[in-house]
Amino acid sequence: MNLPSSPPAHGTATHLPPLRTMRENGEPRVGLSGAGAAAAHEAPDLAAPVRVIVADDHPLVLYALESLLANYPNLQLVARAQSVPELFEVAAQHSFDLVLMDLYMALPGEMDGPEAIRAFRVQFPQKAVVVLTMENDASVLRKTIDLEVSAVLSKRDRLDLIPVAIVSAMAREHYVGPVVRDLLAEAARTERREEVHRILTRREFEVLTHYARGLGVTEIAGLLGRSVKTISAQKCAAMKKLALGNDIELYRFAVECGVTQVEPA
Repeated sequence: MNLPSSPPAHGTATHLPPLRTMRENGEPRVGLSGAGAAAAHEAPDLAAPVRVIVADDHPLVLYALESLLANYPNLQLVARAQSVPELFEVAAQHSFDLVLMDLYMALPGEMDGPEAIRAFRVQFPQKAVVVLTMENDASVLRKTIDLEVSAVLSKRDRLDLIPVAIVSAMAREHYVGPVVRDLLAEAARTERREEVHRILTRREFEVLTHYARGLGVTEIAGLLGRSVKTISAQKCAAMKKLALGNDIELYRFAVECGVTQVEPA
């Protein structure tokens, strides 16, 4: 999270756009319509401030979040917590709409991470959960998203994306911050690239990589010291194993899997 070097000015509040019409830097509109409108009677009053609990074990992060919320009249801080047990305690004591919580903030022996989120959602099933984290492990991020939380953001994301995530959450939509999206996309590319390595022989992968980088069959043959016929056969074998019908599909597949990147020796 890009923390402010000094607290935001509390004298001038920033108004969130109405929940039904907000759009931020190309973010999807989050108004209630269709299926969302059908469940509107269960949603909080969109004219009232969103009541928020913030939970993080780092005082500086907690301060930054409180300072951020103070600048939005549409957002009302109702409680704070610095541990998982304290979060459950204040959540039971206060009326709230949404919790803005760190993924990891447990002391030894306490439940934490996805386990804590799962327990919180069981106890407070109708409340929105926005998760902030420094986690880089894509498997943990996927597990967190699979818990049907309202939003997941990295603490390396811009601070002003938090209100966007809150608006999305209150409109019963899901939001994933750009840093988390990039981590998940890179992990998916890595997994696919590893799968390609398992499917193809080393020489087939080598030919596929050079071809995807723009070299022709004759150029690859000269570079690798093989015959044009051998290179052509290895290219065709690789495409067949990967179920690629033409060069356009090959290039697209190579970009999606990241096989155009230089492989370590």
